[in-house]
Order: sequence, then C-alpha cells, then structure tokens
Amino acid sequence: MKVLKIDHLGIAVNSIDEGKNFWSDVLGLKFEGSETVAEQKVTTAFFPVGESEVELLESTAPDGPVAKFIEKKGAGFQHVAFRVENIDEALAELKEKGIKLIDETPRIGAGGAKIAFLHPKATNGVLVELCQRD
Repeated sequence: MKVLKIDHLGIAVNSIDEGKNFWSDVLGLKFEGSETVAEQKVTTAFFPVGESEVELLESTAPDGPVAKFIEKKGAGFQHVAFRVENIDEALAELKEKGIKLIDETPRIGAGGAKIAFLHPKATNGVLVELCQRD
C-alpha cells in the first residue's frame, strides 16, 4: 500500500455555518464550498491547507454517523483521511493483515473520491479513512 499524504482531517460540527466562522474568519482559510453526500447522511465543507484540507462534517439526519459521533463524543476531531495510490490494493492488503474494515469495498464520497473507512478498534481508537482521487 502506498500512502501519498494526509488528504484531510474530518471535524464533526453541529453547523457548518457556525463552524466555518473559525476556519475562515479566524484562521483565514478559504472556504471551498459545501456538498451533501446523501448516502452518508452528511454535508461536508472543505478548507484547503497546503496540500491537505480540513473537512467540516454536519449530519443531515439524527441517525447519521456524524450525529451519533457528536452525541457520544461531542463536536470535534472525527477522522483522519490518508490519500492512497490504489484504494482497492490498500483494502486487500489491510484485509490480508487482519485489519477490521468498515468498508470492504470503496464507496463514493465528497468530490467523487473513492473512500473506505477502517474500524477504530483496529487503529487504537482513531477513525481512519482511505481516499483515492483520480
């Protein structure tokens, strides 16, 4: 598996409008717009930082994964996403190594990226996302 870089850091927020005030107004990061990913019950907003991004995540449903995360742990850091060269090869390698996967096959995330999540029980409590952008 070839990890290319940290693609983005996911931050769970109650409201993107409120959350973007800090990232844009205070830190001066450029707001690149938002996108709703209905399958994941989330609206995302990206703020580029060099070659990586900060991604704000607002749940679109009370039973969505981000809403459940906020209910359990509160708003804040939710996941780290690593860009990989080939997500299918990466998932096969991780599965062969016995790593518990949330997604055994990639799905489409924000911006059309192929994404897959690793189970936090396999990563010492950190939700890890793999991301491939073509």
